[in-house]
Amino acid sequence: MKAHRYLVAAVFVSSSLYVNAMDLMEAWQATSQHDPQINVSNASLRAGDAKRALAAALWRPSVTLSATAGVMNAQTDVGGAHFSAPGFGQSDGVGFATSVDGGTSSRWALTASQPLINPGKRAESRQLEIAADTTGFEWQAAQQDLMLKTAQRYFDVVLLESKLSLLISQQKAVDFALTEAKDRFALGDKPVTDTYEASARARTLQAQVLAVRNELELSKQTLSDATGVAAPTVQILLMQSNVIPTDFLPLTDWVRIAEEKSPYLKMLAASLLAAQQGATKFSTSSAATLDLIAQAGRDQLSGSGAYGSASNTASQQMVGLQLNVPIYTGGYRSAKLDEALRLQEKASAELDRARQEIGQQIHASWLGIQTGSSRLEALSEALKASKARLEATGLGRQVGDRTTLDLLQAENDASSAELAVLQARIDIVINRLQLNALSGQLDSQALATVNALLEIKSN
Repeated sequence: MKAHRYLVAAVFVSSSLYVNAMDLMEAWQATSQHDPQINVSNASLRAGDAKRALAAALWRPSVTLSATAGVMNAQTDVGGAHFSAPGFGQSDGVGFATSVDGGTSSRWALTASQPLINPGKRAESRQLEIAADTTGFEWQAAQQDLMLKTAQRYFDVVLLESKLSLLISQQKAVDFALTEAKDRFALGDKPVTDTYEASARARTLQAQVLAVRNELELSKQTLSDATGVAAPTVQILLMQSNVIPTDFLPLTDWVRIAEEKSPYLKMLAASLLAAQQGATKFSTSSAATLDLIAQAGRDQLSGSGAYGSASNTASQQMVGLQLNVPIYTGGYRSAKLDEALRLQEKASAELDRARQEIGQQIHASWLGIQTGSSRLEALSEALKASKARLEATGLGRQVGDRTTLDLLQAENDASSAELAVLQARIDIVINRLQLNALSGQLDSQALATVNALLEIKSN
């Protein structure tokens, strides 16, 4: 009984560590501001916004100005020309010759083009819009994935801290029992086997405490890296709180919601649409294009040559339509079309596979909650029985019906049962969050619902 009271007192003493502990929402808020994955997701989202601007720009007019200047040689020799001018009559077989050596040349041209009919460009524009939508789905999926990871990291620390607390309590109780066994052996009241049993159990617990301390340190470091909080402490999951959701939907409803709202499925569906547009871009019906064209330009050359000073100036302006029809591209378009069709098949297969995998994951998480209630109830009853057995074993040891080994084993079983109940409760909570994530419904509100199950442990 004294050892048992020692164990209970040790638990209360260790509870003071939780006074300034952060809750799950605080952990998420810190993660959302510190974790590098957030910066990656936000940068990707901004890149998606730029793709929308690119899609719109494809259908705006393009204007190009070009200008050149330099030194130019030019020779012109024309023979057999027909010449006519007022007052000079008409002449046949006329020849003209001009020559400029090292003359000054300048040229400028202004061209404006507005696409009117361009199925390939329309498909490319649609691809960019889909890519922008995809980055939004990726951002949502990344947010939910990080939120779920934060909860898993948080509850890993919760479980390990509880496990360490129980082991330390057992260790102190065993150390007390070992001291008592040595004292009673010295008095001739107990056999030396009690001392050996308590000593062996004490060394075993010492090794277990060291192992769990290391595991807890790694888990805390992982949580610290994500949140930016040095040496984070967490709250405990209330043993009396109801972790079973009251509005638990049927499995078919979860699958249906996932089909409609899962950002991962939306992302793959968008990839399929983009692949379809890629095939459209290189199809035969998208080959011909029609553009509205406006051009203005001027060429000038001046200098001297074999026939004296010479100059030549040409100006032109034009507004019209330009039709482009590729006749032969060396097999490029057909190869690109074949590639796009294969990519379309791949995207469709990936979407089907993802639907199947998400359906299986939803089924597993749903069953984890569905059976979790019965499992938790059974483990809770086992915990009650273990505690009752511990009380009885302590009394039995006092009157000589039970050995020190029996008491130590009963304490170990009670601690293991308590840890199993906590693990079962955490499993249900994580399955709830996984269902929300798989169905595209994991947000701050869902996280706050789980956070309400926590409480600061105080003296």
